[in-house]
Amino acid sequence: MDRIRAIALRVHRSEEGHVWAGGPALLGTIGVILLGVGAANDTGWLAITGGILAGLGIMAGSLLRHRAFDYDLWERVDKLEKK
Repeated sequence: MDRIRAIALRVHRSEEGHVWAGGPALLGTIGVILLGVGAANDTGWLAITGGILAGLGIMAGSLLRHRAFDYDLWERVDKLEKK
């Protein structure tokens, strides 16, 4: 169990482009599917809910990417410039 945890931590902390983005992507995907089903069935509340979920998924994914990549990158660049 410790080996699995160590592998998961190493993948999570590596700088090779891995980021937890599955949740927002899944949320956005579900939202887009609900939007399509709601629009096809003329169900307004389902289409609205799907649109909101899709928007939240896109925004959350963008914020996670910014936090995981951009913020840490600029923090390292700032540290290098101070030297």
